[in-house]
Amino acid sequence: MVTVQPLDASVLCRPCDPDRFRFNTTADLEDLEEVIGQERALEAIRFGIGIQQQGYNLFALGPNGTGKYTSVHRSLSHRALGESVPDDWCYVYSFDQPHSPKALRLPAGQGAVLLQSMQQLVDELFAVIAAAYEGEEYQSQRRAIEAEVQDRQESALEEIRAESEAKEIALIRTPSGLAFAPLRDKQVIKPDEFMNLPEERRKEIESQIEELQKRLQSIIRQVPNWIREGRKRVRELNEEVAIFTVSPLFDEVKDNFDGLPHVLAYLEAVQADVVKHNHMFVDSEETGDLSPDPADTGVATSSPKRNFANRYRVNVIVGHGESEGAPIVYEQNPTYTNLIGRLEHVAHMGALLTDFTLIKSGALHQANGGYLILDARKLILQPFAWEGLKQALRAEEIRIESPGQAYGLVSTVALEPQPVPLDVKVILLGERLLYYLLHQHDPDFGELFKVAADFEDQMNRSDDNDLAYARLISTLARKESLRHLDRPAVAKVIERSARLAGDSERLSTHMQSIADLLREADYWAGEDGAEIVGGTHVRQAIKAQIRRAGRVSEQMQEAILRETIFVDTTGEKTGQINGLSVLMLGNYAFGRPNRITARVRMGKGEVIDIERQVELGGPLHSKGVLILSSYLGSRYAASRPLSLSASLVFEQSYGGVDGDSASSAELYALLSSLAEAPIKQSLAVTGSVNQHGQVQAIGGVNEKIEGFYDICFSRELTGDQGVLVPAANVKHLMLRQDVVEAVAEGNFHIYPIETIEQGIEILTGIPAGEMDEDGSFPEGTINRRIVDRLDSMAETQRDFNRPPELPAGDEQDQEEAGG
Repeated sequence: MVTVQPLDASVLCRPCDPDRFRFNTTADLEDLEEVIGQERALEAIRFGIGIQQQGYNLFALGPNGTGKYTSVHRSLSHRALGESVPDDWCYVYSFDQPHSPKALRLPAGQGAVLLQSMQQLVDELFAVIAAAYEGEEYQSQRRAIEAEVQDRQESALEEIRAESEAKEIALIRTPSGLAFAPLRDKQVIKPDEFMNLPEERRKEIESQIEELQKRLQSIIRQVPNWIREGRKRVRELNEEVAIFTVSPLFDEVKDNFDGLPHVLAYLEAVQADVVKHNHMFVDSEETGDLSPDPADTGVATSSPKRNFANRYRVNVIVGHGESEGAPIVYEQNPTYTNLIGRLEHVAHMGALLTDFTLIKSGALHQANGGYLILDARKLILQPFAWEGLKQALRAEEIRIESPGQAYGLVSTVALEPQPVPLDVKVILLGERLLYYLLHQHDPDFGELFKVAADFEDQMNRSDDNDLAYARLISTLARKESLRHLDRPAVAKVIERSARLAGDSERLSTHMQSIADLLREADYWAGEDGAEIVGGTHVRQAIKAQIRRAGRVSEQMQEAILRETIFVDTTGEKTGQINGLSVLMLGNYAFGRPNRITARVRMGKGEVIDIERQVELGGPLHSKGVLILSSYLGSRYAASRPLSLSASLVFEQSYGGVDGDSASSAELYALLSSLAEAPIKQSLAVTGSVNQHGQVQAIGGVNEKIEGFYDICFSRELTGDQGVLVPAANVKHLMLRQDVVEAVAEGNFHIYPIETIEQGIEILTGIPAGEMDEDGSFPEGTINRRIVDRLDSMAETQRDFNRPPELPAGDEQDQEEAGG
């Protein structure tokens, strides 16, 4: 008989000895500079932000709370401070293509200088141009031009008047305009007198008037040309005066941007436009600063001329005048417009208007020349945001347009700002599943995010790492302004970390959970009036966490204790065993015992999984049942038919069942039913099984043990109760102190199981039996009982399948009939 000894209490929990630490409190420790336990991820981050090639953006993957953002931001901060400050970006009016505002690139801080310079320049233009046009020299030149035009008109009229008078014809003004009339003795002849003149004379006068009329019409047709010529000369004069007046102002502004040809070209275009529209700077109703009022939209103002001057404003969408190093931007709400930028509109007289001053930058603009950090899940959930980011990264430019424009859903006339060249390193933060889904289903993802920083869930537990954990606790305490911890408190936090990792040889890297524990321990220390957090405060915080989340687990335990749910902890039953499962509610996990039963009968060698038949069993659970079926067939039916039909079920299970951790328990129940050997109900079982009968490791071993222990403790410990766990799970044990004490006192037992034979012996108290050279098992063993039962079933089945024997007379009659 193979004997498996229960585990000693010393291996059930690996404590952290506070006397190993040489500090009194965490106040004596230095801050930890890097996130511990993430060497692989940190190497990937350093590589990802260091390589300057297209497509080498970074995806930091791992569970939330493992320090992804902290690690990325800290690494970026160290590098960004040594990098140059990126340029400013401005949008200005395009005089060649008004619908396409021009993007101007200026050295860091120069965008604000250009903005202020243009505001002052426009204010001065209104003043100096108006003053120049009011000057005596300008007025005299303008009056001379106007007088010349007037004199030209008068001279032409005087010439035709003199010619007409020489022919005794007068040029007179009538309500309908100029006209000719015959004279006599320098007096206009009346119509009736004119009709009494000889016909020859009348015809002569009419001929002369007609000729003069043609001459007058010719002069009148030339008057608009003379007026236009005069206006042209006035405009030329105005432009000459404007050029002379504004050139010094523009020269002064240009001096601030010497060496920036694109800015100088813009200023030249502004100067040409000001000269061309010099009249818009005269007779203005406003003389104040051009900078907009906070309530002013920049689209419409009370003064049309001031509104016209908005075209000379500068829209600084990105300014780095006070920046140090490359920018690091974290966009918490990565919508399409928050990433790419947007064109805002204002309502004016029932219409929505926009112009280049309403262009707003996005996170890509702010991070241009630096680094942009985004939450991958939030990004994917926002409409058009993921596609907009990919398009910008592929094209290496930021093109501001609404989704309607980008996808051809809007056909109205809209601004088309010039795209801004993009040079940014994007870092996405997300879960592993999201990373692999994107890699699998989005062909662009692998091209744009070539570096993966995979964050660990756990880290090795060693003396050095324990000390590093203490420094981490010290750092968090200072950062959060918490009370410092003494050595026993630090030891309890480390033990809790190992429990969260589910491994006595590992520590959890889920820093959010550790930070929450420190905050809550600080609270209980404050309630206790303590200046230092002690071990009792950490234990109280852990207990309070479990208490807050333990309603469901307590209700399930109560249902078992009140025998609403059947779970035996004493006695023996054939084909019945206590299996153990883990339930996860939020971030709280707890164990729950389940009754598993097996029934066997004659059949064709099939094992029916009732959970699967009713579609409550998951694929992993079904796989476990198929594996134990394979073990059963290969173990006992290699040379004989497996003439049985068996059914397995989780009793009183009303939800889904998945995972293979109960496959060993189901196999034990089957073997018990076949051998008709009762199983001790004081024991519970967990562990998966392979086709060779080896018991394999499972998850949640601590919660499963404690879940069964709590039931046994509530019903009173007898000293016979315990749990069978895979031997491979011994290193994962970090049990509660009360469970360890119960084991130390011999009131509870934990058995490390390697094979099914070891487990069935402990559960039944009967040897499993080893096969001899003849292929037989010893009498009285479990295996012999099973073989005998299978042989009996096979013989019975053969008897049932054998044709019935006929009486002797019937056999003779049958032979004669056949002959």
